[in-house]
Amino acid sequence: MRHLIDPTDLSVAETAQIIALAEDIIANREKYSQVCRGRKLATLFYEPSTRTRLSFTSAMLELGGSVIGFSDANSSSVTKGETVADTVRVIRCFADIIAMRHFKEGAPLVGSQYAGIPVINAGDGSRSHPTQTLTDLLTIKREKGRLDHLTIGFCGDLKFGRTVHSLIRAMSRYEGIRIVLIAPEELRLPEYMRHEIETQTRGVEFREADTLEEAMPELDILYMTRVQKERFFDEAEYERVKDSFVLDAAKLRTAKSDMIVLHPLPRVNEIAREVDNDPRAAYFRQVENGKFVRMALMYELLRWNEGLRPAAVPDLAPDLFADPALRCTNPRCIAATEDVDPLFRRSGDACRCAYCEAKIE
Repeated sequence: MRHLIDPTDLSVAETAQIIALAEDIIANREKYSQVCRGRKLATLFYEPSTRTRLSFTSAMLELGGSVIGFSDANSSSVTKGETVADTVRVIRCFADIIAMRHFKEGAPLVGSQYAGIPVINAGDGSRSHPTQTLTDLLTIKREKGRLDHLTIGFCGDLKFGRTVHSLIRAMSRYEGIRIVLIAPEELRLPEYMRHEIETQTRGVEFREADTLEEAMPELDILYMTRVQKERFFDEAEYERVKDSFVLDAAKLRTAKSDMIVLHPLPRVNEIAREVDNDPRAAYFRQVENGKFVRMALMYELLRWNEGLRPAAVPDLAPDLFADPALRCTNPRCIAATEDVDPLFRRSGDACRCAYCEAKIE
């Protein structure tokens, strides 16, 4: 059974296939208007979402299918104590494919083990957001014409931003990628992730910049995220650094004429409204691309899994192993609140929780 839990669940070739299909859907929408007729998508959203949930809904409807599900955990049986595993066992009786967003890291992975139908991770805690990554890749391909030999600046919350983590992992698989990290000390990219990419991929170059102005002239892509006040222990420190990570017209003066600005949205004040009219502002075009790439993804997952029946035992990825003697202590992990199999994977010399990627000491 094929699922999409992490962007790297798709090979580079499969990613290219989905992007190409999305581009064909854009050019020939009527051709795909009934390809999912009779199919049902279940949207299981345990935390609030506007763009992602409506994008999935719109995508399935435009493919000719229908949508069921919930948009708030409080309107589901989770309030009665139902586990993710039991929820997806029930939902598979009613739907053909699931899109799940959850506040706990690893919840979609748990769902994929028991659903018996394709599960798409629509965002789990601060860990991963693979369909946003596909959206970003399609946007970069359409705007820049390629996915290799690019310099990308990531600005804002690089520590907790799941969209940042997912896109860095995905882009690290292409040649000639340079990554510039622009963040305050409190929100820098986790060291384990940087080490993982530097040691497991070839040709990815990292550097850090203290301000947008410093990095701007070299960038082909600027990926903005919000610097979140709640992540700071010292409010005075937040006040000191916050304006260094706000994009306005003045900061764009030294940018390349064909640089593009991306943002997963929603924004608060990290991009000034005056930037919206700049042709380099691609974030609203990015939103529309999300619908088309989710159309392509769902269509392909349903085709890849055609004829498969639910497994009698949990469906585990081949790189995972169980060890009841090990325990994940991350409170944001699904393993902290639900009775799940203790699953782990090797990452270099370290052992990490399969659900949340926390290092096991």
